[in-house]
Amino acid sequence: MPPAEELVNETRVVSESSARFAGLVAAGILLSRLAGLVRERVFAHYFGNTGVADALRAALRIPNLLQNLFGEGVLSASFIPVYARLLAERDDAEADRVAGTVGASLAFAMAVLVLLGIAAAPWLVDAIAPGFEGERRVLTITLVRILFPGVGLLVLSAWCLGILNSHRRFFLSYAAPVLWNGVIIATLLFFGGRRSAESLALATAWGAVAGSAVQLGAQLPRTLRLAPRMRARIGWRDPQVATVFRNFTPAFVSRGVVQLSAYIDQLLASLLPVGAVAALGYAQTLYTLPVSLFGMAISAAELPAMSSALGEHAEVVRQLRGRLETALRRIAFFIVPSAVAFAALGDVVTAAIYQTGRFGAGDVSYVWGILAGSAVGLLASTQGRLYASVWYALRDTRQPLRFALVRLFVTTALGIVLAFFAPGWLGLEARWGAAGLTLAAGVAGWVEFALLRRSLVPRIGRVALAPRFLAALWGSAAASAASAFALEHALPPLAPVVGAALVLGVYGGLYFGIAALLGVDESRSLLKRLRAFA
Repeated sequence: MPPAEELVNETRVVSESSARFAGLVAAGILLSRLAGLVRERVFAHYFGNTGVADALRAALRIPNLLQNLFGEGVLSASFIPVYARLLAERDDAEADRVAGTVGASLAFAMAVLVLLGIAAAPWLVDAIAPGFEGERRVLTITLVRILFPGVGLLVLSAWCLGILNSHRRFFLSYAAPVLWNGVIIATLLFFGGRRSAESLALATAWGAVAGSAVQLGAQLPRTLRLAPRMRARIGWRDPQVATVFRNFTPAFVSRGVVQLSAYIDQLLASLLPVGAVAALGYAQTLYTLPVSLFGMAISAAELPAMSSALGEHAEVVRQLRGRLETALRRIAFFIVPSAVAFAALGDVVTAAIYQTGRFGAGDVSYVWGILAGSAVGLLASTQGRLYASVWYALRDTRQPLRFALVRLFVTTALGIVLAFFAPGWLGLEARWGAAGLTLAAGVAGWVEFALLRRSLVPRIGRVALAPRFLAALWGSAAASAASAFALEHALPPLAPVVGAALVLGVYGGLYFGIAALLGVDESRSLLKRLRAFA
């Protein structure tokens, strides 16, 4: 077989296997996010945009901050590259030893952290929500203390995810949060209507802790079967373990910078009128759906594969470039229409998910404005994760850290201006500063994306999407959104879910059809599979 033909066939095999693994991740995330949307709908029904909703949102932010710091993002960056490479080299005994040591060390660190968190709850609340006073502050402190034990359980769940992903067992690790959401939903439905809003918030916090235990319990048996010789021990001298912890520190700081950015948004939102914290949370739930479903799914599937690349330097670079190019196209194909939908049809999306009970039409418009701001950086955030994964596969967690620090500075400086000054300049109510926060984060995401892409050029060469391909995607999405927008305003009053099904169905169908006509291979392939399935 000629070398060129062999390379084409190899690329096709890599692309198909990558797509299959990404599909498993996406399926698990989809189930998890759908459960999360149901949870948010029930949450909105019982709490709306009230002060109690603010308190519960802020309380959940603090343990989630620590979970994200110690959990999936950091372990993916530091643990998976080492563990997956050991598996690729078929050194299973060393891989099991590393997994056991990392798991035991993580469990010990989490036990200490939980105790400290419970004791320091008042100071943590003052730090993350300085605008909270009186009963709202007291309730938030109580909720934080209840929620903290769940942090350690969820971080250990992320350790299970690292092992499962390295063994290409993607679905379970990303579908497990369905159980966490399910327990919270059951708690809300069981106690909702029977208790006051404050009492229901306390019950919801206890349900979140129980859900954390259920989520870990679902993953742990399979994890232990994949690493049968794993032993729990705390140790730092093993060379491979030392590499994990050496990479852990910059990855932790890098992830911390990302979470600090979210913390700053939370802090600034707490200084805005009542309801801003809750509305920002509702918008972030919608915004993170495509980020997780497409950006995270593809990046998560690619990281173990990139980390397992073996051979001479030129061969490793060739494999990394091929995977990166294919993954970038796949992410853009799905993220571009998501961003356009949030900006042009965000009211339809928000109403379908949240408009019920205490969440009214005015709340829909407010959340839509915040969601439209987040759409600005959607493509940059998702593709940036993929470029960062290449650095992690190269066992360099320091470069992404540097660029995350730049992103933090831009987010903070621009966020202050857009949140507190821009509404007055534009003659808007102060609460619309929450939309300025998401817009600032989007601009900062593009800055980080540009730095990540440029930094990889000396290592693997320039890898970027073709302008013609991007033009086809944006053009298809814009034309489809214009038609869907016209349909939305031509329809008679309908239930939000029914209206969303019609409008978004037309939007999606037109996007895939127009993209296929413009020669986008991803759309043609998807439509071909759908026809075969039908």
